Amino acid sequence: MFKRPKTDFWTVGVVPEKLSHLTPERLRELRDQIHWMPLAGDWQYYADPFGVRDGDQLHVFVEHFDYRSKKGELRRLTLNLTTGLWTAPQCVLQLPCHLSYPFVLHHEGAWWMVPESSQAGEIALYRAAGGADDPTSAWIRVAPLLAGVPGVDASVVLHDGLWWMFYAVIGPNKKDQRELHVAYAPDLTGPWTVHAGNPVLTSEHGARPAGTPFVGHDGKMHLPVQDRRSGYGSGTRLLRFDQLSPSSIQLEDQRTVYTGDLAHADFPDGLHTLSACGDLTLLDVKRIDRSRTRTLIDMKRRLRRAVRRVMP
Repeated sequence: MFKRPKTDFWTVGVVPEKLSHLTPERLRELRDQIHWMPLAGDWQYYADPFGVRDGDQLHVFVEHFDYRSKKGELRRLTLNLTTGLWTAPQCVLQLPCHLSYPFVLHHEGAWWMVPESSQAGEIALYRAAGGADDPTSAWIRVAPLLAGVPGVDASVVLHDGLWWMFYAVIGPNKKDQRELHVAYAPDLTGPWTVHAGNPVLTSEHGARPAGTPFVGHDGKMHLPVQDRRSGYGSGTRLLRFDQLSPSSIQLEDQRTVYTGDLAHADFPDGLHTLSACGDLTLLDVKRIDRSRTRTLIDMKRRLRRAVRRVMP
């Protein structure tokens, strides 16, 4: 008897609450007010949402993943906050390697992105390069921030006069899920210095960044990180940095966990992104599918790859 495969499917929602105010209890209260993105389609999903707001238009950047190719690209869907309607998806960045986690921010009059491109062996900075009327419809690579580092889910923030980057690194024994790394720079474009205390957190509970760093009511920097105690992407919790400087990092691992069942009855199996966009919070939630169809999809994908290798 073959074991049924386990397949994660994600969906994205927009919560009408600031991330710094969003407790798990508050998330449950707002459950019926979340704007959910249309599903991506059969054997596809959207995840890792980050947003750009333009009046009543909320541009949401997501990873689009298709199990038939097992490769991610970055897409943009726009939510009209007045009508609650979404536009059709638009591909804004596609590379030979897998892409995900389109972390976006505004700085010095421009929009910037630090997508996850660990298969390229770097953490790189991109700049919006669309037209004047729609700048975030296309992106160009500006420079590597950390070259030669297979970093994942890099999240950047300007704090106390320095730029800070929180990230994980691909490595053996699921290192990217267990370790949190930090780098800092005088400017967004660098030069970036890897913190001498790395990894600043090693935890079997999980330490991979999971969204936007933010300053809480206590004046401390907080960082969402993945909680993997019930499996990859099963929840998100917060770290609080009591000290964040080039010479010393002290943090407290918060115990409160945000889970998918708080937001969506049909996607109760995970929540691994909490990103801030003004007075809104973007999140993704997961359901686990155990259909045997996944086995057939994987076999077809391997067959296509084998045929491409032998074709002249």
